[in-house]
Amino acid sequence: MLKREFVLPPEHLYPPDEWRIVETRYTDEYADRAETVFSLGNGFLGVRGTFEEGRPARSPGTYVNGLHETWPIVHAEEAHALARLGQTIVIVPDSTIFKLYVDDEPLFLATARLRDYRRILDMRNGILSREFVWALPSGKHVRVRSTRLVSFEHRHLVAMTYEVTMLDHAAPVAISSQVVNRQDSRPVDEMPEQRPSDPRLAKVLPQRVLNARVTEQVDSRVLLGYRTTNSRMTLAVGVDHVVDTQCPYQVEGSVDQDNGEVLITADASPGVPIRITKFATYQGSRTIPVPELVDRSRRTLDRALRTGFDTLVEQQRHQLDQFWDRADVRVESRSDQVRRQQAIRWNLFQVAQASWRAENAGIPAKGLTGHAYDGHYFWDTEIYVLPFLSYTQPRIAANLLRHRHSMLDLARDRAKAMSQNGALFPWRTLTGEEASANFQTGTAQYHINADIAYAIRRHTNVQGDLDLMCEVGAEMLVETARLWEDLGFYGADGKFHIYGVTGPDEYTTVVNDNTYTNLMARLNLSYAASTVRMLRKERPDAYVVLAHEVDLRPDEIESWERAAAAMHVPYDPQRGIHPQDDTFLKREMWDLKNTPREKFPLLLHYHPLVIYRYQVIKQADIVLAMFLLGNEFSQEQKRVNYEYYDPLTTGDSSLSACVQSILAAEIGNERQALQYFNYALLMDLADIAGNTSNGVHIASAAGVWSSLVFGFGGVRDFHGDLSFAPALPRVWSSLSFSLRFRKRQIRVRLSQDEERYLIEEGEPLEVTIRGEQHLLRTDVPVVIPRDPAANRRRREPVVD
Repeated sequence: MLKREFVLPPEHLYPPDEWRIVETRYTDEYADRAETVFSLGNGFLGVRGTFEEGRPARSPGTYVNGLHETWPIVHAEEAHALARLGQTIVIVPDSTIFKLYVDDEPLFLATARLRDYRRILDMRNGILSREFVWALPSGKHVRVRSTRLVSFEHRHLVAMTYEVTMLDHAAPVAISSQVVNRQDSRPVDEMPEQRPSDPRLAKVLPQRVLNARVTEQVDSRVLLGYRTTNSRMTLAVGVDHVVDTQCPYQVEGSVDQDNGEVLITADASPGVPIRITKFATYQGSRTIPVPELVDRSRRTLDRALRTGFDTLVEQQRHQLDQFWDRADVRVESRSDQVRRQQAIRWNLFQVAQASWRAENAGIPAKGLTGHAYDGHYFWDTEIYVLPFLSYTQPRIAANLLRHRHSMLDLARDRAKAMSQNGALFPWRTLTGEEASANFQTGTAQYHINADIAYAIRRHTNVQGDLDLMCEVGAEMLVETARLWEDLGFYGADGKFHIYGVTGPDEYTTVVNDNTYTNLMARLNLSYAASTVRMLRKERPDAYVVLAHEVDLRPDEIESWERAAAAMHVPYDPQRGIHPQDDTFLKREMWDLKNTPREKFPLLLHYHPLVIYRYQVIKQADIVLAMFLLGNEFSQEQKRVNYEYYDPLTTGDSSLSACVQSILAAEIGNERQALQYFNYALLMDLADIAGNTSNGVHIASAAGVWSSLVFGFGGVRDFHGDLSFAPALPRVWSSLSFSLRFRKRQIRVRLSQDEERYLIEEGEPLEVTIRGEQHLLRTDVPVVIPRDPAANRRRREPVVD
């Protein structure tokens, strides 16, 4: 049920363009969300889309993935095993600033007279550029051009250019290139606005975070080294410059613990550009001393100077060519095609920026586009982001699963603290330790264990080999299965029950027999058992290592299989639906239709106990289970469940719309499938949730791909068998996408006349298309004519 209207920024400000987001003038109205929309990142580094001049800035931020500060969580009432230590991503020093002075007049975009303004996010090339002419009150005119990239090739590197040209008069020009520690020295007008009641926002740390250990400035190079106050993490930041101009100029610099400056002053002549190329590097660690990180920064800067900006641009395009070759999804239609394609690519580009070089780290809920949710990793990665990556960029998917495995020892410790066997992965974390202060909606979401197991299973099925399973997957499967077998119990009915957990829906907490949790736990248990048996048979050496590492007992596999076979799955035969949990259907229904729009999201306007008493859903729960485990539900069960739960779902979570779109498409509800797809597609670009300024909803961005490929493309991979049951909307002319499946590159194009499937690279593969077996071969497309009568049998026509 859609609860919010949305409106895109007007076309005269953001015109349609398939490969670019173009801002045609500065406006206060969209400045805060533009800082998110124009963000750049590579998975290790992230830079919000603030202006080079440093002001105006609503919520500026530069982030290094995983670099955080800790702080004590203060509970009003203490209890055993509550999370004790909060973790918040640090805003690292900002290296993007160029303050411009002409005739000693500062450029301030909010009040300057500008013409020919363009700011462009080029998603094909991974570059943010800007150009305009500044008209000074004195009658002089200055052209300003800038470019910025966060390198996909060199994960520690940001590169920028800033070019100033006097157009009609000579003038003295000063360009102050700065590095500013915004974490500890932000001016009052840049302090974050935080609603105390909004748990989604980051902790505002009152104490100093970054403590300088190295401050160096030589010629045009500045090096800074820090250690954080509590987490004791280390950071090095370095910048260097190349000045290119025919104008006479001077360079001088200075540095202190919070600021570094390289000042370029020149006597500018008309038509003679002053171009500054600035390279910035960031190094972060939990253990490496600051001086060593500073030395690394020196080497990175030396290499960047040798490489040059133009080569970095070429390398950026090469990297993105690889991404778009596999990730691009194209929709053709009779209406609004360019605007839709622009939005699709923006969402996919955000996933690339959040993941491409996220090595030895996870993916924060906001990527590296903002510090909401404190930069934490959630289940978003395994359930929403990894499907996209497993099918398009399996190297990255494998690295993310390896990173999750690096938390396994701490997950074992957490299980012990919670009086359980096995391992319990944290609900939200940066370090591997639980950082959720609200256990009802945090720690109680035990389903994260099964979500991780599901991601391992899907990735293994998509890749078709056991290498990653032997490396890290099997160990996580064993330890998560142990937790479920210990957590649940056999009731008087002989069924295996799991009590005291919270499912994906955070408006219903600490319940018994949450259907999603029970179904996913059943999969976790059975898959762990079958994997161990398979390794014992097919990879005996790996099995021996695994048995030794986890101290596998002979009777454990059978105990997991027994629990899985006896798992209680709630079902209401009277309504023909699966209750979300054992008491959900006994509650009063929330009157969503008569709830004022300004009261959403409910979590900001009602006490949790009020919400918990009603049938009201923050995000898809049963509906998500029917997508992930679709082979365990009949088509009629999917329809009846969907139609019961959809009117109860508020849309308060960005995680819902993509899943609702997929299920609506599967059951033939084309109208809602498109509505929910557009809801996910424009989540940030149209600021649907009202918090785009806090950063990109990365899970929703990845969910756009899932809506297109799993929803309208009808792709499924149950048991590792690839199948297609497309549901192409009648208002779309075609849908094209690619899949990387078991070392094969598969291209799919669906149109209203035919479906075309082709293996572009790799061995032949047998797939199922609309229930029939087909053999795909290299360069020999399988072409299936569409049945015109199928469209007529669908529900009423829709408007795209």
